[in-house]
Order: sequence, then C-alpha cells, then structure tokens
Amino acid sequence: MLLPARARAGLGLALATLTAIGGLLVVSAPAGAAANPTAAFAKDSSWAGGYQGKFTVGNTGDTAFTGWKVEFDLPSGSTVGSYWDAQQTATGTRYTFTNREYNGTLNPSGTTTFGFLVSGASEPANCRINNAPCAGGAPVTTTTSSTTTTSGPPPVGGSPRVAPYIDITQERPTLTEVAAATGQRHFTLAFVLGSHAGCDPKWGGTINLDEPRIVNQIRDLKAQGGDVIVATGGAAGPYLESSCTSVTELANAYKKIIDTLGVTHLDIDIEASVNLDTMNKALAQVQRERPGTTVAFTLMVQGDDYGLTPALGVDLLKNAKANGVRVDLVNPMTMEFGTSRPDWGDAVIAAAESTLRQLAEIWPEKSDADRKRMLGVTPMIGRNYNGKVFLPAHATKLVNWAGANRIGLLAFWSVGRDNGGCPGGGISPTCSSISQDTYEFVNTFKRFTG
Repeated sequence: MLLPARARAGLGLALATLTAIGGLLVVSAPAGAAANPTAAFAKDSSWAGGYQGKFTVGNTGDTAFTGWKVEFDLPSGSTVGSYWDAQQTATGTRYTFTNREYNGTLNPSGTTTFGFLVSGASEPANCRINNAPCAGGAPVTTTTSSTTTTSGPPPVGGSPRVAPYIDITQERPTLTEVAAATGQRHFTLAFVLGSHAGCDPKWGGTINLDEPRIVNQIRDLKAQGGDVIVATGGAAGPYLESSCTSVTELANAYKKIIDTLGVTHLDIDIEASVNLDTMNKALAQVQRERPGTTVAFTLMVQGDDYGLTPALGVDLLKNAKANGVRVDLVNPMTMEFGTSRPDWGDAVIAAAESTLRQLAEIWPEKSDADRKRMLGVTPMIGRNYNGKVFLPAHATKLVNWAGANRIGLLAFWSVGRDNGGCPGGGISPTCSSISQDTYEFVNTFKRFTG
C-alpha cells in the first residue's frame, strides 16, 4: 500500500522531499544535516500466506550515531515470525526492533539491515526510527517478468567461513529456506554413508546421491552464490570408509560424490574405527586426480585440556600427512568431552586451543597463522548429551575468539535444531532444547568472516 507523500517545513529548515515508490518511503535529507537515522522497508520475497521483509537502516547525515530503534504496526491478521540482525519486542500489533551489539553504530552514508518473516499479507505501517518518522535512501530497482518494483539489498550475507551442519536427509528445513531467512549460504551436508549394496555412497545410507530434492537444493543455493561441503561418516554407520575395502574402491566412491553433486569440498567425520591407511591413500588419490578437492577431518575431542583423541584424532592426522593428503581443515567436535571449567563456552574454546597445540606437533613446519587457518570448531548448539548447554552467549564468545585468531571455519550441529521449539525438553534433532530465536545460532555464527 502506497503511503501519501508529504513535506513539512519546521523552524526555518529546508523542506525535505518525500515520495512513495512501490511501498518504499524515501526522504532526501538537506545538505549538511547532522546524524539522521533513516529506515526503509522492502519485500525480499513473498508467497501465499506470507513474505520476507527487510528494513535498511541508514545515516543520511554528516556525523555518526550509535543505537537505533525501528517501530511499526502490522494490522491484525499479520504477525512477525523469525527475524535476524536485530532484537525484537511486540505489544499487540506494534513491533519494535533494536540494533544488535555489532550493527548499532552507523557512520555518515552507512547502512545496515535487519529482516523478518511475516505470516499474512499486511505491510508495516506508522513506521518510526528513534521516535522520528522513518525515511530511506535511494531504493534499488529490480525488474520482474511483469512489473518493476523496489527492494532493498539482498539478505545480509552469510559467511563462507561458516558452514553449519544440516541433516539433508530430513525434508525440512531446506538449504534455500535457511538462506532466505538468514542470508547464510554455506552449509555442511550430513551424511553420505555406505549402503546395503556396500561401497555405494548414499545419503544416510538409503537415499540416492542424485535425489532431485537434494540436488535441486544444492543447485539453487549455488545459483545464489552459496556452496556446500559434503560430509561422510558421522555418529551412525555404515561408514563409506568401512564399506569400501580397497583404496581404489573408496577413491571411486569419493569421486562419485564429487562428480554427482558437483562439489569440491569433502568433510570426513570419523567417530568409529576405520582403516586409516586405506582412507588416507584414497583421499590422496582423489586430490591427485581432482586437484581442487579440499579435505577436512571432523574429529572427536577427548578433553578441553587434551584436545583430539589419540587414535582417531592425532594418529589419523599423522597418517594423513604420511600418505600425502593435503589436509585443508582439522575440525574438532567441541561437544561431549570432559571439562572442569564451569563455563561451557570457555571449555569449547579451550578444546580448540588444545587442538592447535596438537597441530603444532604434527605440522611444526607450518606457521602459527597457517595452523590457525587449518582449524575449524564445531560445537553442538543447545543441550548436549553430556548435560552441558551451549548457549547463544557462548556462540558470541566463540565467534569473537575465532575472529581474533583468524581460524579457518566455524560450524555447529545442527541447523535443524536451531530453534526454540522444545525449551527444557530432551535432546531432539529438530530443536535445541533451550529458549532461543529461530536461527539465532546461524545469525550469530555468520558474523564470523575470518
């Protein structure tokens, strides 16, 4: 619905010109203005029964400001669901969004965005920012097959240095749903296993690699500039690495994954005994024949002061090095390990630091910076099986540590659990068992850019 354009003079100030373009309210600020917070609404996408909306908050003045609050009404029948890059409260039909700790300061000409999903068709009305009428900068014009509309920039980008795990054998959430809701477009897909036929890679051991539901998600995500890592192994078998009994068989199975899915990143998640020599010789062969293939090892942690387990951690990596595997990433599973630390976030970081010390023993020829770039960290969000709870505050602490140390990757288990659908409940594959916003961990982790 278009809003009426009005201009008012006040106390001798020059008039600001208002126009309404495709539902986007635009105000041109007078030259030499002081800090001037603005907010402009646009729809990113819509569907039957709802849409994804976004506000672009900007500063059209000539001095910086810190702190913004955007308020608007949604008529009865429309409600905000999940949201990102802001904090939200609601009173009746009035919604208030305030900045997060990382996007509250805007320099002159600076912008930031926050987004949300709406159930219903009504658009925000009576918008105010910092208790003044909302206004926006110049819109971006996009053309559809039948109309020309205005929209804000694409969703605030995720990070290629963040690739949370998603159980792709489950139908929901899809990669594109999460990308649309959060802007995160890099994921680790779990898990490819052996099958009843033996050395034949399938999703979860039962779903064909070329299953259209999955392949189309990967294709659509890549079309948006995203990418995926494909993980083998995990907590359940049969492992591909055990089902394939020769180097050639296993190398061909890995190449089938790469060629069928059009991927270049493999994550080998080892939580059970396998023939290390066969596995690593096969991976080295794949890297010789597919030189662009990256290899990550996701490995169990014994304790926060110790690091990776001996046999399926340190020995595995030494064997990989001896067999000529270019190990691009070592990704400790910072979950289900022993600690005496009262703060689980501190324990996760300590386990990562212990893993770095182990990497220094295995690759002493590499620099400290290079070894940090080899490091990934993957906690389990929410309630862990050992009774520990990884909270959003722990995620923020980990993101800050990862940024200060410029590590290679952050991930978590898992996107399907990244919601507050079962607070106080037992461990579930579809919720975190804590009170949290939907995709709160994705939106926190994606701030890490390396």
